[in-house]
Amino acid sequence: MAQVEKRGGLLRKSSASKKPLKEKVVLMYDEIFRTEDPSKCSPRFWEELFLMKVNLEYLEGKLESLDGEELMKIKDNINCLFQHCIQALGEEHPIRVVNALQTLCALIRGVHQKNKSTSGFDIINMLMGFDKAELCMKNLMESLDSLLCAEGSESLKSLCLKLLLCLVTVTDNISQNTILEYVMINSIFEAILQILSHPPSRREHGYDAVVLLALLVNYRKYESVNPYIVKLSIVDDEATLNGMGLVITQALSEYNRQYKDKEEEHQSGFFSALTNMVGSMFIADAPEKISVQTNEAILLALYEAVHLNRNFITVLAQSHPEMGLVTTPVSPTPTAPVTPLGTTPPSSDVISSVELSLDADVQTSNLLITFLKYSSIVMQDTKDEHRLHSGKLCLIILTCIAEDQYANAFLHDDNMNFRVNLHRMVSVTYFYFLFLMEKRCVQVVHKLLCYQKKCRVRLHYTWRELWSALINLLKFLMSNETVLLAKHNIFTLALMIVNLFNMFITYGDTFLPTPSSYDELYYEIIRMHQSFDNLYSMVLRLSTNAGQWKEAASKVTHALVNIRAIINHFNPKIESYAAVNHISQLSEEQVLEVVRANYDTLTLKLQDGLDQYERYSEQHKEAAFFKELVRSISTNVRRNLAFHTLSQEALLKEFSTIS
Repeated sequence: MAQVEKRGGLLRKSSASKKPLKEKVVLMYDEIFRTEDPSKCSPRFWEELFLMKVNLEYLEGKLESLDGEELMKIKDNINCLFQHCIQALGEEHPIRVVNALQTLCALIRGVHQKNKSTSGFDIINMLMGFDKAELCMKNLMESLDSLLCAEGSESLKSLCLKLLLCLVTVTDNISQNTILEYVMINSIFEAILQILSHPPSRREHGYDAVVLLALLVNYRKYESVNPYIVKLSIVDDEATLNGMGLVITQALSEYNRQYKDKEEEHQSGFFSALTNMVGSMFIADAPEKISVQTNEAILLALYEAVHLNRNFITVLAQSHPEMGLVTTPVSPTPTAPVTPLGTTPPSSDVISSVELSLDADVQTSNLLITFLKYSSIVMQDTKDEHRLHSGKLCLIILTCIAEDQYANAFLHDDNMNFRVNLHRMVSVTYFYFLFLMEKRCVQVVHKLLCYQKKCRVRLHYTWRELWSALINLLKFLMSNETVLLAKHNIFTLALMIVNLFNMFITYGDTFLPTPSSYDELYYEIIRMHQSFDNLYSMVLRLSTNAGQWKEAASKVTHALVNIRAIINHFNPKIESYAAVNHISQLSEEQVLEVVRANYDTLTLKLQDGLDQYERYSEQHKEAAFFKELVRSISTNVRRNLAFHTLSQEALLKEFSTIS
């Protein structure tokens, strides 16, 4: 007997002498793509259709092949297919439900290809008709909610989430996707929370659930009341919040692990402290970059949780073992296609069956540590758009954390000791991003210092590293004055840096760990006096000219008054000490001796407002950034929902018998 091959919905005999035979399901699809009602000649047509194994490739390809006019001719049949799919979701036989879910995915994706340049309104009309849309979507959302909350098949839950992600990402700009109005009205928020709070479901579907929630929160968030924002902001269930945090931790840890593996291959890894990460990016000769794709989708989920829910802040500090998180799956083998959806999903063999183990170098960790490590990796190289987005979002998240009282209490708790391996930044491609990134870094440092001053927290830290990083940043601004001033007001950043030093000078006695730390501050200012002198010359030059930077430069000039007073007060005394003692070059200890002996005669001016800052506001400052970010994430989620992630082989193993 001649062998039979399957190709593109056709059954081909190995002998080329006969025409290829079409699968029965393909023949049924062809009936739908005619203008006549397929059930007229075959009353059991719809019942039989959902017993057939779905041919996703053929169905979606057929929809894409039709032009707009041809598609409108079969609109009634498309509407009918959509409605029968929804009806099939209530069937007892799981195979019918599986086939209905996959058919809905193909319908949505296929119709989207014909309407991607228009609004979601056209998609609604083509899929279900305006007159029946409200009832159809109500029934669909209720069915999906029931399937997600039931104790039944994990395969069905996986497909439900993929269908929802299809719905959400049907347009690049999700705020123009009118289908989501029905998802707002018929909420699945509680179903998502149930998945996150239940360990077996979370292991299988946590990633998709978190990405879905992050996208839903961003639907028209500035134009109307989004119920998902409201509900997320008041979640206080510990199991749910911890579940969400664990999913995010796993995804970020997987990224960190992949980077570590590549780093070991390249043998070019090196570690540093946080200020090295933000302050030593001016190295000319950088080693070869190690590239691991970023995950903006999961980072957006972390941002929304931190920004919207005060209770989630406690999750950042939840300690858990780095190793030993591995648990046995509920079933011996995966029952569903488990590749998560997102910008760059973690590998399916890890995310689906275990709670990811983290960095094996230390015994315990938490979400904040994992996030800091992720941030340090992302900020190493900013050549592409995804890394730019990730780097900026990491700093926005750090800003939100730095403004939270509880987070600050945790960050400054001497009893909470963790080792954090951070990666030093070795290059930055764009001046633009560098300028914005450093500005945000300085703002974060300022907010942390405000907390320390307010609560009189004496952090045991080598402050010289921070002072050195800030001075290096001033040098960078001055050496690139012409290039940067063409696009940016560099004096805002210069003023922020100078005022950080002013804060140390004015309030350092309330939060520096020892009196000697205050002495070391003066030593660094004196040692690096040339940098401050150069800055003063630059801002004085621009403030005395009638140019556009006159006012901004003048503010920096006034802010330098105490730094210049310190330099002008101590330098002559140091020179005199050296001359009297016939020493050509003083040691650090000798300079400090002069400083300690001459504090009493130093006169400084009191500067107001050093411990005040403007709180972060997304809508007023970052709305455009988040709109572009969510558009990018939506596009990537849709792209990652490929045919192979909806393959039926694994599904049908679970449902091998129809009674």
